[in-house]
Amino acid sequence: MSKSRLSNSLLTGAIATALFAFAAPVTVHAQDEGSDRGDRSERAARGARSSDRTEQRAERRSSRQAQAPKEALYPNATRAAPGVSASQRLAKQLNALSEANTAQDAGKGLPLAEEILANERANEYDRSIAALLAGQLLLNDDNERAITYMQQAIDLGGLDNDNHFQAMLIIAQLRAQEQDYAAALTMMERFLAESGSTDPKDLALKGNLLYRLERYPEAIATLKPLVDAGGEVDPQWTQLLMGAYAESGNTAEATRLAEQVAQATPSDKRSQINLAVSYLQTDQNDKAIEVFERLRAAGQLTEESEYRNLYALYLNGDSKEREAIAVINDGLEKNVLKPDYRTMSALGQAYYFSEQIPQAIDAWGKAAPLAENGETYLNLARVLHQEGRSAEAKDAARQAIAKGLRSNTDAERIISSR
Repeated sequence: MSKSRLSNSLLTGAIATALFAFAAPVTVHAQDEGSDRGDRSERAARGARSSDRTEQRAERRSSRQAQAPKEALYPNATRAAPGVSASQRLAKQLNALSEANTAQDAGKGLPLAEEILANERANEYDRSIAALLAGQLLLNDDNERAITYMQQAIDLGGLDNDNHFQAMLIIAQLRAQEQDYAAALTMMERFLAESGSTDPKDLALKGNLLYRLERYPEAIATLKPLVDAGGEVDPQWTQLLMGAYAESGNTAEATRLAEQVAQATPSDKRSQINLAVSYLQTDQNDKAIEVFERLRAAGQLTEESEYRNLYALYLNGDSKEREAIAVINDGLEKNVLKPDYRTMSALGQAYYFSEQIPQAIDAWGKAAPLAENGETYLNLARVLHQEGRSAEAKDAARQAIAKGLRSNTDAERIISSR
């Protein structure tokens, strides 16, 4: 089955592009090794002044110790966090870079990051966090450079696990956004293997990438457990799974899922259109018509293609020309359909085969000047000739020849008739 038969906007949804917020780097204050230590009496005075605060500090320490530690985002990670902290000697630069990142000031932040990366005294954490923040500063402005910096942050190996794995996830998302699905999948598979993530959103992104790469059986194997899990299931996951089934030839399962989604979201136009498409792919045209007509009655057919699909279904059915006429005229009245050649030619056809000849002549008369060749003028000439409107028929036949025909025989016959 050709992928062009499935609408990506309906079946796959957008790749998730929301970028995760990184934990803010630790604000480090270096010890001032060159400070004036003062004399002993001043130290004693400072000690006396500070003694009044001892109890308050003790209470604050107790409060901090009582707080639960931050829950790790990736408790099942196979990577051991490096446990490296920022160098005090680079505290000033790191804090300035952090402030520039918060202000999204790339002009200030990127040179600071490069200074830290080039500093021989910087440790692996200093360099990793500098590269990470530089990448953040470039997100959505220069994603290729952002990826380069984030990959550098990962390769340097100094980040805590939360930032390390979220950097991987963002690279995968950015690669997907740039439609480099193979590279995105490579990073995504590494992320899942090393982070131990079981987050359904992460698995759904992998499934989406597999779908985009036309690896449909693997996409099904990834997405099906997410959809079958029950509870709150993102409709896009179901639509992806439905698309994978359809593309792999399992149209019956695709239709079953489409019916399930449409039933659960009766007011959602996209799910209803997906259902109609599924019915079309399984040659259940009457059911597809029912879906389109429900949407039309609810005022939800707002696209030209939707009206065209509906009237084409009627024209391809048995004795459904009057229904096609109603759909076309409705679309024209609502300005959803334009009175172009395609529309007016279809309207003329519907009128002719429903034996409404004057209306057919009128519609074809509007379509013929818009046609690329003279075939529509020739059809018009034939009908006019049958109706005994000889002068009009001869004029239409001459215009048909002027516009170009596969054969001039019928047109010349009409012109020469008495």
